[in-house]
Amino acid sequence: MNKDLNVYDNVLQLVGNTPLIKLNKITEGFEGQFYAKVEAFNPGHSSKDRIALHIIEEAERTGVLKPGDTIIETTSGNTGFSIAMVSIIKGYECILAVSSKSSPDKIDALKAMGAKVYVCPANVKADDPRSYYSVAKRLHEENKGSVYINQYFNELNIDAHFNTTGPEIWNQTEGNITHLIACSGTGGTISGTARFLKQQNPAIKIIGIDAYGSVIQKYHQTREFDAAEIYPYRIEGLGKNLIPSATDFDAIDKFEKVSDQESAHSAREIATTEGLFVGYTSGAAIQGVKQLAAQGEFDENSKVVVIFPDHGSRYMSKVFSDKWMNDQGFFDSQNEETVATIEYIK
Repeated sequence: MNKDLNVYDNVLQLVGNTPLIKLNKITEGFEGQFYAKVEAFNPGHSSKDRIALHIIEEAERTGVLKPGDTIIETTSGNTGFSIAMVSIIKGYECILAVSSKSSPDKIDALKAMGAKVYVCPANVKADDPRSYYSVAKRLHEENKGSVYINQYFNELNIDAHFNTTGPEIWNQTEGNITHLIACSGTGGTISGTARFLKQQNPAIKIIGIDAYGSVIQKYHQTREFDAAEIYPYRIEGLGKNLIPSATDFDAIDKFEKVSDQESAHSAREIATTEGLFVGYTSGAAIQGVKQLAAQGEFDENSKVVVIFPDHGSRYMSKVFSDKWMNDQGFFDSQNEETVATIEYIK
């Protein structure tokens, strides 16, 4: 920060130090107290700002990334936006391979940030040459002077959250946290935060949220990859059809699976009960909390932190669209009452 004026030198200085906000209505009737770590307060509106900045600056420090280089990454949207934002400030070109499951809002945002975007089919195997993993690797090989972030298999993904998210939550709860609930995609957020918190207090329960159609929960239970677990699902940035090395399964106590439909409704409910406009994975996280509460996971002494990864504006054409919800069969009928009504006066 500029010491002469009360201003920031650039947007990157705003990454991290996101607020912890008490949840009141959506957790009403549950035992314990519940708090949301709202990552939408990052300048790029998601937790991925943390890893983008950390990985790029570490690549600069070690000489892997040099002026004029191109940064390439695989993304469901949020990491790509964060990398594009950092690239603008630092002067790098940015190329992104994006899953077709990503919302049009996310893809449009990447283009708005000047990134070159390749949209790849979502429902193919990870080693398929059309998958966003394979396309990113190919683009890296074809572009000399490029650096592939590779968030799914990059230990720095974990380190970013060990260094920032974990200490923030520990300090914000004054060390009284009993449970951490977080979605797991690459696994970096939950793993890094869990490693730090477990160092402070090994009794803290770390619970990951996974999607039906993902292999993560089964792998955690058996340490075996089961392709039979894989089928298409709609939630973005949650679950996987491969095992990311950026997930520290030993730091996580258990996983809870959630459905597309219930997670979508929970995301909408967060907005109308807590006034927090957050994304699909935040809905998945609070849906996991609901299920865990019903199972008796919490008691009157529980202090539960739930990570809300991103902002609701990235899902306007999906979970916050009545048409999309209806098209998915997520409304019980064509006439189901929506979040709010719009009346046009002529």
